[in-house]
Amino acid sequence: MIPFPIGETSEIEHGGPLPEATDAVIIGAGVVGISAALFLRELGHKVVVLEKGRVACEQSSRNWGWIRQQGRDPHELPLMIEARRHWLDFSRRTNEALGLVEGGVTYLAESEKDMASFSDWLTYAKDHDLDTHLMSGSEVAEMIPEMAGRYHGALRTPSDMRGEPWVAVPTLARLAAQEGAVIAENCAARMLDIEGGRVTGVITERGRIRAEQVLVCGGAWSSLFLQNHGVRIPQLSVRATAAATNRLPEVHSGGVADNGVAFRRRQDGGYTIAAGAFHDLYIGPEAFRNLPKYIYTLAEHPFGTRYHPMGPQHYPDAWGTPRSWSGEEQSPFERMRVLNPAPSEAAKRKFLKKFRAMFPGFGEIGLRAVWAGMIDLMPDVVPVIDRCEAIPGLWIGTGLSGHGFGIGPEIGRVLAYMMMGQPPKQDLVRFRLSRFTDGSKVRPGPAL
Repeated sequence: MIPFPIGETSEIEHGGPLPEATDAVIIGAGVVGISAALFLRELGHKVVVLEKGRVACEQSSRNWGWIRQQGRDPHELPLMIEARRHWLDFSRRTNEALGLVEGGVTYLAESEKDMASFSDWLTYAKDHDLDTHLMSGSEVAEMIPEMAGRYHGALRTPSDMRGEPWVAVPTLARLAAQEGAVIAENCAARMLDIEGGRVTGVITERGRIRAEQVLVCGGAWSSLFLQNHGVRIPQLSVRATAAATNRLPEVHSGGVADNGVAFRRRQDGGYTIAAGAFHDLYIGPEAFRNLPKYIYTLAEHPFGTRYHPMGPQHYPDAWGTPRSWSGEEQSPFERMRVLNPAPSEAAKRKFLKKFRAMFPGFGEIGLRAVWAGMIDLMPDVVPVIDRCEAIPGLWIGTGLSGHGFGIGPEIGRVLAYMMMGQPPKQDLVRFRLSRFTDGSKVRPGPAL
């Protein structure tokens, strides 16, 4: 097995000195943070991106690499359609180094109930003029003849794409740096610098940076960072496991999923495979605190999560992880530079068995890598994209709930524009921070 390509021992690529002041500070160098930096530079503003570990070292590099419009919450679709355009533009600007392939995304129907839910979601696709369509079982068999078993049909969006996330986001970071963004790896943001109730900068492990606008997009760490300032969001972190196969014949160039396994072609000639909807939750203080917000989601998917009584030491919601600290002491973000969870052996066995049964013609399928990542989950499975009313100058882009790689560029653009006083273009009411405190029902939307 080869190790995951980005980790704490990876060479520091962005490690220059920090300026005393800047227009905006971004906390977290994942796909949202790097995209926001690119758009802030496009607007002519100075920006510093702080990363406690390495660029894209956590979920922004560990995801499946799908860039999909299909199956999204209807309120996400306008954002995702724009994000797809950004990916195409980024690919052009980086000489196609992102590994972008328009191979489509296909959801396989194992029952008539699946087909009915696909048909329901197709309404939203038509509202946005997507090329999504239903396929019959015979059309599925014709599209991937090597696939054993037969399906009732499928939902397919040919214009959906895939990229190589551990390559794509670091490549975009280099582009942002070339365009003037300051990116500081191995430099944790300890806390906000606040005067008179509003943001005046950030206290880092290397000192203070003055800035009037700060964006927190720290993935699984966002909630922990924010609660040190009295800002609470009902975010949990769940572990998802994936694997890369050895080189295999190409049977399909895009992404495919049924109820048990998801797979997509890779640039290296293998496939990334994973369980379609299975996660592990390490129970900690925030899991108990936020349980009421997740009741509906748990009732809808009671068997999609395996529970563990406690998280490993220094995890965001581990029992021993501090919930408050000062800017003069070591923060939890320095104690764990890279959140690198061990993959679930049970999940790996399950999805590998399913993939082997799906393609018996491959023979014995070897794995070249297995890894896991921690997904920043929200109760309604859509992100927070908003300002913090309680602390002027603070912005939040987190809770991407396992589907943030594809949509991340547009979330970054929207936040960059709003931070600098420009309207976002889209309706962001669904993603407001106050939905968890204003009495609204917290329920997932009609997504797949």
